[in-house]
Amino acid sequence: MKTELSDNVTGRLLGIYIAARAEETPRQMERVRALTGCGLEGDRYAAMKGTFSDRPGHRDVTLIESEVLEAYERESGKKLSAAESRRNLLTQGVRLNDLVGCEFRVGAVRMRGLRLSEPCTHLMRLTHPETLRGLVHRGGLVAEVLNDGELMVGDLVEVEPAFAEANHLRDATARHAARQGVERGDDE
Repeated sequence: MKTELSDNVTGRLLGIYIAARAEETPRQMERVRALTGCGLEGDRYAAMKGTFSDRPGHRDVTLIESEVLEAYERESGKKLSAAESRRNLLTQGVRLNDLVGCEFRVGAVRMRGLRLSEPCTHLMRLTHPETLRGLVHRGGLVAEVLNDGELMVGDLVEVEPAFAEANHLRDATARHAARQGVERGDDE
């Protein structure tokens, strides 16, 4: 079964934000160079100067949905700008939680979703207390940069078709196993 890209996640990059140092408010950019396995040129994490740079694991780039920031404001009555969210890329039309474990493209740059970017007390200290509870399980995505390239506001965000096919087959297999009463093991 062939999966067409139009059947998958497609969205748009609305904003790019970088900060040279920890705790500095990220500044908006129209374009930035993404560096393989490193992050965004000029950003604190690419330079290993971020608050969490000393922790294990990749944190090349972080993404957040514009829809989440809008919902957060409606629900809490507090505005949280894309820059204040401290995420690098602001997207629209893409459910980022669905990209954990997936390869996707932002413009010409391939990325792999690694894990959710959950809110932390550091973010709460820099913004307001509501951010901790208000962004749980919707605070964005941490991704690894897989190739060098330029990101520009307006770029498409697309799931790689081959990876979408693998995810579809994995999900279909899980649904079949559930119907058969087979439980998946933790290592799957």
